[in-house]
Amino acid sequence: MNLEGQTALVTGSNRGIGRAVTEELAKRPLGLLLCGTRDPERFPPLDAPAGGAREMRPVRVDLSSRESIEASAGELPPVDLLVNNAGLMTGGLLEEQDTEAIYAMFQVNLVGLVHLTKLVLPGMVERGHGKVVNNASISGYAWFPAATTYAASKTGVVAFSEALRRELRGTGVSVLHLVTPGVATDMLDATREVYGRHMEAEAWDDQRPEDWAAKVAKAIEDDDHVLGPGGRLALAKLASRGPAALVDAIAGRMFTREPR
Repeated sequence: MNLEGQTALVTGSNRGIGRAVTEELAKRPLGLLLCGTRDPERFPPLDAPAGGAREMRPVRVDLSSRESIEASAGELPPVDLLVNNAGLMTGGLLEEQDTEAIYAMFQVNLVGLVHLTKLVLPGMVERGHGKVVNNASISGYAWFPAATTYAASKTGVVAFSEALRRELRGTGVSVLHLVTPGVATDMLDATREVYGRHMEAEAWDDQRPEDWAAKVAKAIEDDDHVLGPGGRLALAKLASRGPAALVDAIAGRMFTREPR
């Protein structure tokens, strides 16, 4: 995708991966970079380097309900590049997970992502160009215990992304989904803490946010339809499409129902 003069929106752009992707896209010659966050007034200031985005603006994007999504989308200008990054994490034994947290996680990770895309997409199709980028995570492929609900939400993102990509063939609008690995953010720390009660999480590989963001930006510009995690997680992604016994064996070594 040629980003020159385009309008991009990144959700969850105030921290973590979203912040890193926003900073990376700010280096590109976008016309307008919309920094989606639930509270624009508290968005950490961001400046584009020379030759980067001509204008950057924090905008309110609240995915917590149907009403808040429609209100948020109603205030947006036409968007050429939508990066659906915002997300929540749940984990632990299913019977011990908080029900309200499960509902909130599905709302933001999957339902809200679909709804916002549905509202932004018609303009892209009408103009004959655009791209939707969805943060799917390695959990959308490798389904491990202690990640039941989170993995379900991210698997839904993979399915949505691939079905939509095929649906949009010939329209000029493309779809990229990110098989995001461990990235060194506060969310990864929280994930290690939650999953680590039942899984061996100490030795997980992780990448610097800026390194992953650079790969995301390149995948956007190269018109890739999937960006893999690389490293050992690439093997986990491959194993997830093979016999279930492979993942069963890995999970058997890593997981215990008793708190560690």
